[in-house]
Amino acid sequence: MTAGHALTVTAADRAAHLEAARAAGAGGIGLRGGGRDYCRALSDVTDGWVRQLFAQAVEANPELKGRLAILAVGGYGRGELAPQSDLDVLLVHDVKGKKAMAAIEPIASALWYPMWDAGIKLGHAVRSVKEAMTLAADDLDSATALLTARWLAGDESLASEVIERGNASWGMHADRFLGGLRSRVRERQNQAGDVAYRLEPDLKSGHGGLRDVQSLMWARESGLAVLPEDLVELDRCYDTLLGVRVALHLSTQRPGDVLRLEDQDAASATGGWDDADALMADVAAAGRTIAWLVDENWGRSVASDDRPPDRAISSGIVLRNGEIELSDIANPASDPTLVLQAAVAAARNDCRIGRSTLDRLHEELAPWTGTWPVGAKDKLVALLLEGHRSIRVLEALDQRELFARLLPEWEPNRSKPQRNAYHRFTVDRHLWEAAANAAELVGRVSRPDLLVLGALFHDLGKGYPGDHTIVGMDLVRQVGPKLGLTPADVDTLVAMVEHHLLLPDVASRRDLTDEATISQVADALGSVERLDLLHALTEADSLATGPSAWGSWKEELVNELAARVRHVLGGGDVAEVTWRLFPDAETLLLMAAAEVAVGRRDDLITVVSPDSAGVFSQVAGVLSLHGLDVLTASAHSDEQGMAASQFRIVLPETGMNWRSLKTDLSRALAHQLAIEARLVERAKTYRRRRRTQAEQPGPPKVVFHDDASSNATVIEVRAVTKIGILHRITKAIGELGLDIRHASVQTIGMEVVDTFYVRTSAGDLVTDKFHRKEIQRALLHAVA
Repeated sequence: MTAGHALTVTAADRAAHLEAARAAGAGGIGLRGGGRDYCRALSDVTDGWVRQLFAQAVEANPELKGRLAILAVGGYGRGELAPQSDLDVLLVHDVKGKKAMAAIEPIASALWYPMWDAGIKLGHAVRSVKEAMTLAADDLDSATALLTARWLAGDESLASEVIERGNASWGMHADRFLGGLRSRVRERQNQAGDVAYRLEPDLKSGHGGLRDVQSLMWARESGLAVLPEDLVELDRCYDTLLGVRVALHLSTQRPGDVLRLEDQDAASATGGWDDADALMADVAAAGRTIAWLVDENWGRSVASDDRPPDRAISSGIVLRNGEIELSDIANPASDPTLVLQAAVAAARNDCRIGRSTLDRLHEELAPWTGTWPVGAKDKLVALLLEGHRSIRVLEALDQRELFARLLPEWEPNRSKPQRNAYHRFTVDRHLWEAAANAAELVGRVSRPDLLVLGALFHDLGKGYPGDHTIVGMDLVRQVGPKLGLTPADVDTLVAMVEHHLLLPDVASRRDLTDEATISQVADALGSVERLDLLHALTEADSLATGPSAWGSWKEELVNELAARVRHVLGGGDVAEVTWRLFPDAETLLLMAAAEVAVGRRDDLITVVSPDSAGVFSQVAGVLSLHGLDVLTASAHSDEQGMAASQFRIVLPETGMNWRSLKTDLSRALAHQLAIEARLVERAKTYRRRRRTQAEQPGPPKVVFHDDASSNATVIEVRAVTKIGILHRITKAIGELGLDIRHASVQTIGMEVVDTFYVRTSAGDLVTDKFHRKEIQRALLHAVA
């Protein structure tokens, strides 16, 4: 084949691919209803092109006609070709002798090069029948590829021989392959995480993804039993994820299976979803069903040597074949609490609820629309107190729509995505994770039952329109009495919902040495019991949210805040816990000696210099030049005209060059560093971070919090994060004659939320209206 002819075929192929993509994008093939039809259509188009290439290649090399065949394998073999999928093909031959590859090479080149020229990522191999069979017996990937292989062109009998012998080999080595397949499934799931609950799910490799279904089907070929009704559900959910994958490929025009935040809006529009939330809800629903059914069938079919012996758990509940079942005498209609009894037993024995029992409960359990049955609330609490063992059980109940029957208010939160910079789980999974985390902290509170219930309900309002905290408070006022809680306990749960963000927000945005900070939190909570509950809930909630929501720095601040508030609620004087000597004695000596000094202890950088309004912004600028994020900052000055500033930074994982940083800080203090110019240069060359949240932050905002401090004016600035933004903000503050006494700096996704405690140069609060307007004007200009 000539190069020109190859390019002609390539152009035709590209046109066919684009036409199929246009048809899907225009709704010719509904992706929201599933992607299998699209994938088959694209596979058919590609089949015709590959056959044409093969015919042309053999025509140019007629001596090998009848001795070759080309097979579609892998996803292409299944007819599941997405727009940016790899094209997996196998060229088999029966040519013998040392010169076999030399004879076949012109045909292989005539096949592969047009595919590469078309921009297709090609998975290809050339093998003799014997080589193909050897690999199929020893290599898991080669063996599974042949399970869905199909003939494309060439000698059909040769292709049939390879396919039939490959299937026979799989059966012969079933036991060995089954174990290897199961191990690979677990390893892949652990690495990729859950499709259903991740902010950016891996549609192919995640737990509950396409590969899970494929692996189960391969295992089924080895004799693993899969329930017929599960095959129907798996096929439906698999088709859903295929549709999402096609929409992702069409909208991004690039390969990949991770549905990133910045691609979700475009993918939903391309695929025909109402919006990205609807898309992600479908992904979550399909992913959780696949994960549950796949785990159920693997677990049921793979024998366990350490299964507990059969025994009666309670009246109506038995442990049988390693699963919790209803006994023959059990009657869910007369004893509705059996569903929670079975759930508690499953969690405590770390096993599943049997499928027959789940089906029976689904058929016989009526919704709990009124007051809960006597004892039901205690059983729910007992289930939640089992911690993370309860999550798999709750998932099983939810798969049969049982949890929402017990708690109808739960329904809007099922599979609801949280497309923001903080959360990694859907709302329902987040609440279960928070409750499981809370179960590990019950030793810190006097009411473990209220702690786990508060964790379960704290974000219940997110499934409803409006402010989720206000809505959640109203829901708990309705749910609490239905559970049988006393009015006092309901009030406590409502307070936990109302204030579930209070401690982390105050700890990270306010000055904990300010009397007003401690007094306001103490007044809001009112008792040590509520403080302890909220303190534990804060940790449980933050850990369930994601790594950006909890760390040693935030834990330290929250613990400090809680300890000070506890002192006040216990009858202590607020002044006893808000006075703090800053800076430390060593720094005070340097200030007394009127020396310029730059020092560091772990993540705390201290700068001593003559008192000047520009020092704070200079230090902030240098830290930004070195790519260091600031968490909090404090400033202190004495009567001799010396000042000290302390900056707590995020230590980079790769380490930092302290010598270089110290040198630049010293140069900046001596006014020898062109900070502004360097920040502009860094902004030009800085590689912008990938977008980390679904929606853009709102417009910049400057807010004065007049009641937040007893001795300073508190200014909060919200804006899109940029290189050097803290430097520009603090420079603007300094130019308006303000001293920064304390600062808290927080970055949430693409937005900074910076809080500054300031006083005038005379040490007064900022009360003049004109001055405030000018401050607001300057700060908005600084962050624009």
